[in-house]
Amino acid sequence: MTRINSSPSTPGSGPAEASNGSEPTTHIVPGGHGHAFEVKRGTAFRIIDLHGQQIVDLMAWVLPYPSSLEHLSMSYTRYVLNGEAPPAVGDCLVTNKQEPIFKITADVCHTHDMTFMACNPAFYAAMGLKGHRSCAENIAGAMKPWGMESYLEATAVDPFNVFQNTPDMSLKDLGCSRPGDVIEFDVLKDAVVAVSSCPYDVDGFGGGKATDIAVVTGLKPQRA
Repeated sequence: MTRINSSPSTPGSGPAEASNGSEPTTHIVPGGHGHAFEVKRGTAFRIIDLHGQQIVDLMAWVLPYPSSLEHLSMSYTRYVLNGEAPPAVGDCLVTNKQEPIFKITADVCHTHDMTFMACNPAFYAAMGLKGHRSCAENIAGAMKPWGMESYLEATAVDPFNVFQNTPDMSLKDLGCSRPGDVIEFDVLKDAVVAVSSCPYDVDGFGGGKATDIAVVTGLKPQRA
């Protein structure tokens, strides 16, 4: 049985349940907010777009954080995949040590972004939207219990933008994920993962409104 934690994931509220493989746990991340959780090698986790067209910024750091200095890296992943994007089922996302951290074992949407940074306060301020929620702040807030002190620490890592359809660096309303779309990862290194239900809603992007997502941890790994 999957336990569901539907309480709001407010930044800095404390670490979520660590994935220990004993029982799957589902955490609902409110639209426009962030969530962080630990995963163990030999388990799996999945991200679910509950309502469709919701982008999810995903970052990860190898434990112990921050002393390991190893994190999920989009530039290294693009290199390992010979520039092919997005990665397909069976492909691995790698770290800045060029070592696999996650393996994609299921993917319904098949459309993700590996080039854009996380939206941040300066990004919105330049558009006259000072004070707008941002992925960088969401992730920094969720990572506060692990010692992250500033959103600038989050901007140092480019995210894997799950369900984001932005070919040729386009920022148009090109959402493609549907309600219930899922991507699942086998965990290859002990890590802390942070996700943000992206609050970017300008000009109808992402459906024009940030919506809830679900994160399921403690799953048994698959073989893709």
